[in-house]
Amino acid sequence: MIEYQERTYRNLISGNNLKSYNVTVRESDLFISSSVDLSAQVEYSLLKQRTYLETYIKNNPQFLKSLLPLPYDKLAPPIIRDMLEKSRLCGVGPMAAVAGAVSQFIGLELMNHSETLIIENGGDIFLNSPDKLNVSVYAGESPLSYKVNFSVQPDKMPLGVCTSSATVGPSLNFGKADAICVISPSAALSDAAASAIGNRVKNKKDIKPALEFGMTIKDLSGIIIIHGSDMGAIGDIEFV
Repeated sequence: MIEYQERTYRNLISGNNLKSYNVTVRESDLFISSSVDLSAQVEYSLLKQRTYLETYIKNNPQFLKSLLPLPYDKLAPPIIRDMLEKSRLCGVGPMAAVAGAVSQFIGLELMNHSETLIIENGGDIFLNSPDKLNVSVYAGESPLSYKVNFSVQPDKMPLGVCTSSATVGPSLNFGKADAICVISPSAALSDAAASAIGNRVKNKKDIKPALEFGMTIKDLSGIIIIHGSDMGAIGDIEFV
């Protein structure tokens, strides 16, 4: 049984003149901040992406269970193809990219309906805004939780910022890091990469080699690893 954890970190997400709201469909629980209320559109898009996923998993059960990359399926729906592609780049199973992929596909579909659009799905975020955004990294009980902050410039968006943790939430993680935050143009890629990198961090000595491994993954912009009171970072990250 997975113990429910209230996502109190969502209370710290704010923005000038942005509307913030939840959209929930079965297991999917999205938190959105946008210039206009897109609740109905987000729900429709979420139902559509979930239908693609659920139908594909029903016909291909290994897609749900595999911890290793699966062969590319050119006949699959776009979200499935993207998860297969991005998970292969990271050496993990396709479901390691699912939360980021859902945020990304909804975000790309709706970004023209709102000047600013932020979609958070269990710590995996799609960002698009004409203004600079500041991101705070949540790392559970680590003393560095919310103390590591970075800026995202408008010319870098849309962007995927995804966080994996061995100490927070129900995500499958074989490491022991409090937070692996990965930045890239693709939320699906950031999500899969965060899992792949997080699996390599058992103690603070693993931070440096895990960062080096992460930067071998194509198209990653930056990585932050938090393990207890220790932290490492690499790539194009503008800390504030």
